[in-house]
Amino acid sequence: MSADLVDWASIAAAGFPFPEGIPASQLAVELSAMLVSADPEIRDDYAYTGAARWIRKGHFDEVLEVLGDTAVSRFTHPEVQARTFAPLILCSVLTRGHTVPGLVPKEAAERWYARFSAWYLAEQDTRGWDDSLGWLHAVAHGADAAAAFAKALPDRRTGLLELCARRMTAKQTDYRYMQLEDARLARALTRILQAPGLKREEATGWLTVVVAALDGGGPGPLPVWAFNTFATLQSLHLHLTRGLADEGVPPHAEAVAARACDLLRVPYYWLD
Repeated sequence: MSADLVDWASIAAAGFPFPEGIPASQLAVELSAMLVSADPEIRDDYAYTGAARWIRKGHFDEVLEVLGDTAVSRFTHPEVQARTFAPLILCSVLTRGHTVPGLVPKEAAERWYARFSAWYLAEQDTRGWDDSLGWLHAVAHGADAAAAFAKALPDRRTGLLELCARRMTAKQTDYRYMQLEDARLARALTRILQAPGLKREEATGWLTVVVAALDGGGPGPLPVWAFNTFATLQSLHLHLTRGLADEGVPPHAEAVAARACDLLRVPYYWLD
């Protein structure tokens, strides 16, 4: 399909009406190609915005699995913007599948989860913003996808909590969270904790990953990964105390917040 068939600037200016007369499968192929672009206007303003809206409205229901498979194939792409926008598409696809049960087979979601979780821990370029590429946001975008996986695959909820914990405590990084990555991780953790039937020990158990990471720390300058961890725990405490506007406070919020506060007393020794 030629890009000339769609005037993306006009579609964006009009609020993304769905193009008439073009098969969804062809549009999906074009959007998937645009999501790899190094141009943030093409990738973010046109491709991602259009795909997310049309997925939500059901225009791509017939090609949801194809969109998901294409997204996970980009987790090994050599260009960072291709990798970091893949979880956003997965998030949209999984959310649509949760809204309309049966659209996304569980087998597909499990297949995507395996590829996603491997990428989320391994991704080295965690910059939030690049002056040329625009938003990259591997940590934040991955957090959004993790929360969506928790609804699609409720049996994976404890694994997802641990996955987020391992991401926040990843020591091989020189990027200090500065584009609200801590808040996006905290929101994702709060959403995952909303899972029905989650036991108290499951809700707090993932914090042992953080305890293990902090074990052995001593005086001296704070490593970047430790700053990221403490920032996320502080943000999580706020989210658990205030709740989410659309979901409220999760079960066991008080217990999780208390455990997070215990860990925050390591740097904030003056806390009551």
